[in-house]
Amino acid sequence: MTKYDVAVVGGGIAGLTAAVYAAKAGKRTILIDKQGRFGGRAMSTVKQGVTFNMGGHALYFGDAYDTFRELGLSLKGSKPSIDAHGIWKDKCSVLPTGAGSLMATPLLTWKGKMELAGWLAKLTKLDTSRYDRISLREWIEGNVHDPMLRNIFYSLLRTASYAAAPDLQAAGPVLKQFQAALRGVLYLDRGWGTMADELRELASKHGVRLLTNCKAVSIEHEDGAVRQVRCEDGTVIEAENVIATAPPAALCRLVPNAEATALARWNAQAIEVTAACLDVALRKLPEPKRQFVYGIDRPVFLTNQSRAARLSDNGEQVVCLIKYQSKETDAKQDLQDLEHTLDLVQPGWRDELVVKQFLPKITVCHDFVHIRREECPGPAVPEIKGLYVAGDWASHGELLVDAATASAKRAVRTIPKIEQMKEAAL
Repeated sequence: MTKYDVAVVGGGIAGLTAAVYAAKAGKRTILIDKQGRFGGRAMSTVKQGVTFNMGGHALYFGDAYDTFRELGLSLKGSKPSIDAHGIWKDKCSVLPTGAGSLMATPLLTWKGKMELAGWLAKLTKLDTSRYDRISLREWIEGNVHDPMLRNIFYSLLRTASYAAAPDLQAAGPVLKQFQAALRGVLYLDRGWGTMADELRELASKHGVRLLTNCKAVSIEHEDGAVRQVRCEDGTVIEAENVIATAPPAALCRLVPNAEATALARWNAQAIEVTAACLDVALRKLPEPKRQFVYGIDRPVFLTNQSRAARLSDNGEQVVCLIKYQSKETDAKQDLQDLEHTLDLVQPGWRDELVVKQFLPKITVCHDFVHIRREECPGPAVPEIKGLYVAGDWASHGELLVDAATASAKRAVRTIPKIEQMKEAAL
């Protein structure tokens, strides 16, 4: 049995990132995942020559993008146009996203248009950290005056954060994410699976041992220090350090006596965000100008990802729809709402349908920065030396995949010997 410097549990984006950086720091590293391939929710599937992501995915120009560029990933794809429409009272109208559409939109009065123009000029320079301790609703209601413009802001910020929880979301991180969205996003050719595959190849190149179909059942510790990871098939992995990327509830089951550690607190404060996602591949769009649509009076969003990324072999248009869910969900109603959105935006879409995918409830993130949070999770579990956490839920202000990559790097940097190596190099 080989003893490792670092064992990473969970092979999604956070786990892959952590493994790569640990190996690059000279640590003997192993990465295990219970599934048959790495990538987690970043995996893509191909149906009839059409690539579907696991729900709506867009790469913002934030920590994840910078991390992947630093690592040399190709990130083949393009920035989509931001020309948009909005749904209000079952009518699809031009949404103001720039000077031309601002003048053309029927959604705002002249006064509302002038207020929005002012916001577009100052949002990119806004110090968002000033609003880290207030809710998104408090920020909107206290700063946006025009009633209809408030509705538009709720829609834009909901889409930027993939969450419909304005009373819970801390305003600062959402506004920072929106600043990134204003710079555009990247849609990836052949989906996010290509990015996950490149990370896996990079991990292998740097000497990471990769184990799939290996389900961890216990992260064992003794005398206040991590000792080993025990797997369902009997495999035992000895490691001085373990970076766990499982969700907080799963981690509490994996770590013996977790109730006496910070893991219990992090799990108690965690609020999962989910969404229903419908992807369709159409031979052509019945309404070619309606490719990017926000729900203003409903928590839905539609985007034609094929306008910026190659996702099919035969030129089909791959359209992704999202319904941001509340705590209570209804799969049948969610599907009806998403199909109704398609009926409204792309009437006649059923006649052009090639293939579709419906995910009734997919996890967007296992926790986010909300006003009920008592502390930011990790990177170290204070009570167990050598145990670290990473993942979209281990955010220190970042959102979505940015939280996954940022937390992974935090965990690796916190490993004492890596810190000592860096200090010695300086």
